[in-house]
Amino acid sequence: MENINVGVIGLGAMGRGMAASLRRAGYALHVCDVREEAARGFAAEGGTACADPGDLGSRCDVVVSVVVNAAQTEAVLFGEKGAAAAMKPGSLFVMCSTVDPGWSVALERRLAERGLLYLDAPISGGAAKAASGQMTMMTAGTPAAYAKAGGILDAMAAKVYKLGDQAGNGSKVKIINQLLAGVHIAAAAEAMALGLREGVDAEALYEVITHSAGNSWMFENRMAHVLAADYTPLSAVDIFVKDLGLVLDTARATKFPLPLSATAHQMFMQASSAGFGQQDDSAVIKIFPGITLPEAKA
Repeated sequence: MENINVGVIGLGAMGRGMAASLRRAGYALHVCDVREEAARGFAAEGGTACADPGDLGSRCDVVVSVVVNAAQTEAVLFGEKGAAAAMKPGSLFVMCSTVDPGWSVALERRLAERGLLYLDAPISGGAAKAASGQMTMMTAGTPAAYAKAGGILDAMAAKVYKLGDQAGNGSKVKIINQLLAGVHIAAAAEAMALGLREGVDAEALYEVITHSAGNSWMFENRMAHVLAADYTPLSAVDIFVKDLGLVLDTARATKFPLPLSATAHQMFMQASSAGFGQQDDSAVIKIFPGITLPEAKA
């Protein structure tokens, strides 16, 4: 472990686990979240809670941002009390959100003009893998950025893929992953909905599919939420409204057809419009008519 100060901005489902992994690795850790109580609660077990991104940026050599989207990343960096103005030249900003690849390329240039290093580093794996340090990172950046990161990436992730020597490819690979994730969730919901409509026992269907060729990680994981009637948002419907929108925007720029992605995007849009946007993404099953969903067991 290197004796450097590391900051994590955003203590949601993924960020909290990543911060915990860095703390276990022994880094001098600083945290910040829009919910001040979340930062204070985390720091009570080790680390320093910072008042705002600027406060954190002034204290840290490496800042890891784990917020929802590009707009929130802009606010973290360039908003009132943002980190960019406070970070010392030569410091590193690690961006872990799912964003437009072109935006990430531009961000690298903007930070370089301030003398700051940048890693395009979206993440995957879910909250449990983030908490155990077993998630995947899809990264791209300059050799200097990787050198500054040292062992920090490996402390947070079991798999750190290096996909290029400048920003962009990390975000491109992440949105391709999200294409598959979104389509698989939509297809899993459609399959379970058909089973329910046809009167098949939902738990029996789940058992058979998860031991057959039609299974997918998303079917096995998300349809378990449906069986439990638990739509607590580990990853919300609106995340896939955003992410599949990014997939389609990227493909549209080169007039590349994505028929399955477009259909899945419309399914998540329909679920969001029906009021399920903040529920778990498995709630996309609620758009299907004429079915009775499993109820929570007493």
